[in-house]
Amino acid sequence: MAKVIVYSTQSCPWCHKAKDFLKENNIEFEDKDVSSDETARNEMADKSGQMGVPVLDIDGTVIVGFDQEAIKKALKIE
Repeated sequence: MAKVIVYSTQSCPWCHKAKDFLKENNIEFEDKDVSSDETARNEMADKSGQMGVPVLDIDGTVIVGFDQEAIKKALKIE
């Protein structure tokens, strides 16, 4: 199974959509709240080159924003 990390904030509606999509597809993920975790925020910025959320790291493939097609492709789901 793919290792999935979601960098998000509590107030971001697109973050909630991304996490709901993963849950609906039974994909386990680690949620890192960048609004309260400075280490996670720096990690996200290093990986993505920017500060917008959500950012998903799927086995090293970094996806910025809730790009459902890119997420499906990275997870190899239909």
